[in-house]
Amino acid sequence: MTLRLVVADDQDLVRGAFVTILAAESDIDVVAEAADGAEAVEAVRAHQPDVLLLDVRMPGMDGIEATRIVTAESPTRVLMLTTFDQDDYVYGALRAGASGFLLKDVRRKELIDAVRIVAAGESLLAPAVTTRLIDTMVRGRTAAAPIGLDRLTARERETLWLLGRGLSNPEIAAELVVSDHTVKTHVSSVLAKLGLRDRAQAVVAAYESGLIVAGGQPTRGALGARPPSRE
Repeated sequence: MTLRLVVADDQDLVRGAFVTILAAESDIDVVAEAADGAEAVEAVRAHQPDVLLLDVRMPGMDGIEATRIVTAESPTRVLMLTTFDQDDYVYGALRAGASGFLLKDVRRKELIDAVRIVAAGESLLAPAVTTRLIDTMVRGRTAAAPIGLDRLTARERETLWLLGRGLSNPEIAAELVVSDHTVKTHVSSVLAKLGLRDRAQAVVAAYESGLIVAGGQPTRGALGARPPSRE
């Protein structure tokens, strides 16, 4: 099955390079290009791609605002590009609904794999980087009220806490001593009950709801009566 892709970057040479690399793949169809956030939004509206590869910093409407609009209006998944390895840009992209992020100096194979991963419904988040950037952004803040956490069972809260720490499904299964299938069920339930798009948003929600404080530890009492299986 061919996945449909829009590529948005204000630098012609960079955008052209990405288009050339990705269009050469038999399972990827680059349906449109855009030079800024507003053009990216219009391209998504016109072509309904599976993935929008989007630069975070562009003139006019930037990538973060474009991401907010695209994820609110469509099922298109956003993969952010940046030359800036700065936590605030990445955090803003995740909060806006992006499913992952890449630096522009990404290698050819990593770029192609990333587009396929996001198109398949997964999030492209390196656990160590994710935990560090979220910690950085919430450190020193007063945690928000844990709105929505009361809808979760104790095991689902536990699952959300582990998602917030950046663990993969197999790692969560090992922590909870359950099967991968059971973890997938818990993750799906957490996303549905909290109205989250994907596990990238679950990472942000785990912190912003107050379930996790800086350092990755659970807020006292937030997990319910039973503590996590392991620290």
